[in-house]
Amino acid sequence: MKTVKKIPMRTCVVTKTVHPKKDLVRIVANKEGLVFVDTKGKANGRGAYIHLSVENIELAKKSKALDRKLEVTIPDSVYEDLAKLL
Repeated sequence: MKTVKKIPMRTCVVTKTVHPKKDLVRIVANKEGLVFVDTKGKANGRGAYIHLSVENIELAKKSKALDRKLEVTIPDSVYEDLAKLL
């Protein structure tokens, strides 16, 4: 009997669509109040996932979806970091 490896799925906070975890980028707000892009997906803190595209980054900034999900104000530098990953 062959075991099938389960693929972890996560929901994009902007589009509300479900994707494999490796296709999304994680943004983290830690206890110190720092907000940053977590490229490894292992950092401590509250995380939110976004599917990388120009439209999603702009929509996240406009709708403040990440601000609501992480319960902090997201600095513009985080959106710039996301744009650099494209």
